[in-house]
This record gives sequence, structure tokens and C-alpha cells, in this order.
Amino acid sequence: MTFLRELFHKNASTLLSMILLAGLPFVGSSSLGFLLYNNQDLLQDPTLLQGVLYFLVIGLAMAFSLMHTTLAVLITGFYFGWPGFPGMLVAYTLAALIGYQIASSLDHGKMLTFLRHFPKADAVMREMKADSWQLVFLLRISPVTPFALMTFILAVMEVNRRHFLLASVVGMLPRSLFFYWLGTKAQDIVLLLRDPGTGTVGKILVIVLVIVSFFGLYYLFSRAMQRALSKGIPKA
Repeated sequence: MTFLRELFHKNASTLLSMILLAGLPFVGSSSLGFLLYNNQDLLQDPTLLQGVLYFLVIGLAMAFSLMHTTLAVLITGFYFGWPGFPGMLVAYTLAALIGYQIASSLDHGKMLTFLRHFPKADAVMREMKADSWQLVFLLRISPVTPFALMTFILAVMEVNRRHFLLASVVGMLPRSLFFYWLGTKAQDIVLLLRDPGTGTVGKILVIVLVIVSFFGLYYLFSRAMQRALSKGIPKA
């Protein structure tokens, strides 16, 4: 209990931000679904300027956890087709970068400073950071890990920014390509948002990606723990 009280006392802003990032996508996605339901032609035949503004807004929405990344991919695929896919990647990168900068500004290293009072946790965290590229990739490849929340956590951990951005984009590619393809094949935006129609292949893909992410993260954590212990960190 002492640990929890001190954790909340010294990291209140960080923890509150994480809670908000976990819940906001439901609000934002519902609002967007309602907007598109009543304005289905809103993004039909966009101009170049409208396209640029769209990807900027999408990037900001994902950065601030106002939209699920899967929803953003489906909508972009439906309205822009494959020519819009590079813009989607730019929006992903923008969202990841903005989220990283905001989290770093809010936390100011307070969480890591707090963890230094707990040598075992601090040692494991430092070892996990040594595998930052793999860590980010495995977190991004799973369709069930919240994009903005994971961005915040990784920024608080102070993982290498370049590794973070590259692994974020690469890790998001497998599921993004699949859901983008579903968006390009859809005939009606309302039906697409209600049921993307992933089919058996899509469900298998999602399950495989979740399994790869889970066991990959478990392996990274176990290896980090072993390295920490080998450097003289006592067992709990």
C-alpha cells in the first residue's frame, strides 16, 4: 500500500493521463461514427488540400487518443483507396511523434526517478530499454494494445526516439495493410463501421498477431529479468 500511495502521490499527472488515454478512443470513435453516419459524403472526392488536412487531423486524433487506429485505417481505405496509404503512414508517424513529445513533457522523467527507489524494477526497466526496438515492435504489432496509451508508456520509459518511431511504423504495418484493404473493398461506410467483415482469415491474423505480441513480450521481460539478476540484482 505504501508503494501505491507514493506512486500516485508523485506521479499523479502521469497516471491520470494514462487513464484518459485508455478511455478517450471510445468517445472519439463513437463521435466520428455518428458524424459519418449523418454525412456519408463528407470525404467523397477530396481535393489535395482537403486530403492534407484530413491526414493532419487523423494524426492529431490518434496522438490524443481520440480515435482507434483501426478505425482510422478503415475510413482512410474507404475514402482514399490505396493512393492514400502513404498518407496514412505519415499520419501514424506524426501521431507517434506528437504523443511521444507530449508524454515526455508531462512526465519529465518523474516515473523513472520514482522507480529508482525500487532497484529490482529499475534494473528490469533499464534492461527492457536495451531492447527498445523489439519492445516497441511487439507492442505495436498487436491489434489490442491501445496506440496512444502505449506511446505514452514508451515515452515515459524514455526508449530511444528513433527506434520508437521506426518500430512503431513497421509494427503497425501487418494489421494496417489488412484493415486498409478491407476499407478499400467496402461499398458503404456505415456498414463498414458496424461490421468490417474480417472473415475467418482476418480473425486468424488478429489471433496470430496477439499471440506473437504476448509471447514476444514475455520473452523480452524474462530475458531482461535474467540479465538484471546476472548483474547482481537480488531476487525478490
